[in-house]
Amino acid sequence: MDIKLKKYSHSITTKIIVFMIMITCFTGVIKAFVDVEEVNDGDLGIVFEENYFLSQAYVRETESIVSNLTRLLGEYKSEEHILKGGSITEEELRAEVDPLFFDFLSQSKSYNPNASEAENYEKFKTEYADKIAQARDRLIKNDLREYHLLVQSLEEVEAPMYYASDGVNEYTNTSTERERFKTYPSYMMFEEYKRDIYPKEITENERFNWITDRIDELNSESDVVSIAFTKKFLDEKIEEWKENKVIIKVIFYRLLAFLAGFILSFVYLLLVIGRKSYKDEELRMHAVDKLYVDLNILLGMGIVFSWVAVLEDVSSPNIDILVIPITIPVSAAVFMLILSLVKHLKNKTFFKHTLIYRIFYRLFQFVKNVYDSGSVGVKTVLIVIGYPILVAATFFIFPITLGLAAWVAFRRVKSFQAIKEGVERIKNGDIHHTIDVGGKGEFARLASNINSITDGLNKAVDSELKSERLKTELITNVSHDIRTPLTSIITYVDLLKKEKLPLKAEEYIEVLDQKSKRLKILTDDLFEAAKASSGSIPVQLERIDIVSLITQGLGEVSDKIEDYDLAFKFNYPKEKVYVAADGKLLWRSIENVLSNIFKYALKGSRVYIDVEDLGSEVLLTFKNISAYELNISADELMERFKRGDESRTSQGSGLGLSIAESLIDIQKGKFTIQVDGDLFKSMITLPKY
Repeated sequence: MDIKLKKYSHSITTKIIVFMIMITCFTGVIKAFVDVEEVNDGDLGIVFEENYFLSQAYVRETESIVSNLTRLLGEYKSEEHILKGGSITEEELRAEVDPLFFDFLSQSKSYNPNASEAENYEKFKTEYADKIAQARDRLIKNDLREYHLLVQSLEEVEAPMYYASDGVNEYTNTSTERERFKTYPSYMMFEEYKRDIYPKEITENERFNWITDRIDELNSESDVVSIAFTKKFLDEKIEEWKENKVIIKVIFYRLLAFLAGFILSFVYLLLVIGRKSYKDEELRMHAVDKLYVDLNILLGMGIVFSWVAVLEDVSSPNIDILVIPITIPVSAAVFMLILSLVKHLKNKTFFKHTLIYRIFYRLFQFVKNVYDSGSVGVKTVLIVIGYPILVAATFFIFPITLGLAAWVAFRRVKSFQAIKEGVERIKNGDIHHTIDVGGKGEFARLASNINSITDGLNKAVDSELKSERLKTELITNVSHDIRTPLTSIITYVDLLKKEKLPLKAEEYIEVLDQKSKRLKILTDDLFEAAKASSGSIPVQLERIDIVSLITQGLGEVSDKIEDYDLAFKFNYPKEKVYVAADGKLLWRSIENVLSNIFKYALKGSRVYIDVEDLGSEVLLTFKNISAYELNISADELMERFKRGDESRTSQGSGLGLSIAESLIDIQKGKFTIQVDGDLFKSMITLPKY
């Protein structure tokens, strides 16, 4: 059974039968809508209406009369009012006068360009008085004609009964007093802000606002509108509504049946079209599928528009007869085109099978082949000559041509920008960055060459880093190995100093003591410098009040400041300044700078410490006058084992500034020095917290 079902589910016979069912159901749906339009003005909602007072028919019957009455009371009032120009609004008159004023500005000799617009407008009203009067008379005639048409339309209404008045003008089709309107089975009375409606369920009608919106346009203080349905008229309308409801209900059920059949058959065809089985991956194309997708869509739209136009031109009595013979062939043709589009969607050729795509693809391939095979000069000439020709040849789709050119240019600019940004990043130190522009051509080859240079640079840098790491490890290990025997030497020198020795021996021991302690300082500094430069010191960034840190630190070294007779001048912002740094490492860096100042600053001179808020960063500057001639550059001073005075060997390891630089660097800051004559400046830049 399953095998037979699979066999027939995708057979051409089954597809044809289902296609015919779909066309039949679709035609039935269209016929149902036409019948609803003919019977009840296209209103299917009557099926769900509970009674006449809640129906659209009741509101339509009333709203047309209310609309005419409100226009008479609110806009036209009376013939005398219209003849006086009372019905003409400023906007209407302005629309007639403005073209005359523009004519005055462009043609009249009375126009003075140096005068104000108001002055020119006064001249215009005088010179064009007759034409303005004619325009006003024309508006009055139009309103008068519309007024008489409305009055005539209302005079032809026998039922329902109506009464409308603004206190001066009255419009009615009955001699019955207005108060007697309440004796009728259905009425509406609007006076001042009151609404007297019967039966009350009328107010529950979802379209009741069609009436009240019209009433709200009137003057509630003076205008009165009343409408009443006589029993005979109301009974006729209720009977007509019931008959229409029965007819529309039958049409509605027929519509649902046809709609369900159409949806099921259409979905089935969508699933099986183009394949011989559910597992079939290959799509079968036929003659109609060779039509380009864009031409297919245009042809389908043309057929639909022609079909709608024909149905609109057919008169009411004939449309019932013609709708089926016209709709069947049209719907068959349109759905064949739609199913062809579905095939291309399934085959993923919806865009590739368009005429526009084919034209541009072949043109693009031709230009690309020439472009890829030529030099930069050939490509430039091709673009300069070819693009105007392309624009001239495709002027009817100029926006598409322009968009294509913009897309190609954007890709080239994007490739150039990627190379530019990549080179900038590599220049700034990101030597591991790879430039990827994709595709082929000069930019791709240039990016590849730059990447090759970067690869070589990476190897050189890795080799240099490895060498530097080995040197740092060697220094660290040697420093560590020296510490143990050095500690023993210092200990034994201290023991010898306590023994009673000849005077000459004491002198030798004193020299040994000085040299061993100096060697210990040098070893400790060397060990610390190796650790700092290797980045192995743990860093804990936190919020640091830089002013408080320096103030506290200066207090701790106040004895040294007095010993060296230095005057410290500390300048800082009034507001608190916080930096993101490691407190211990930051103070160690500042301590090294202060130590350098104590060793080399001129006694009795001033030392300046400045804190500056640079927005996202904080700059800390130390300035002092050197006691010795600075016969060395700032770059050399930052090197290890360098000092300002090359001849001095009595103190310092020459590592203090190098250690400070390494410690600041691992805190994501920057340490620099400047030398200007005998003025020495140390600058620490840290990120602001």
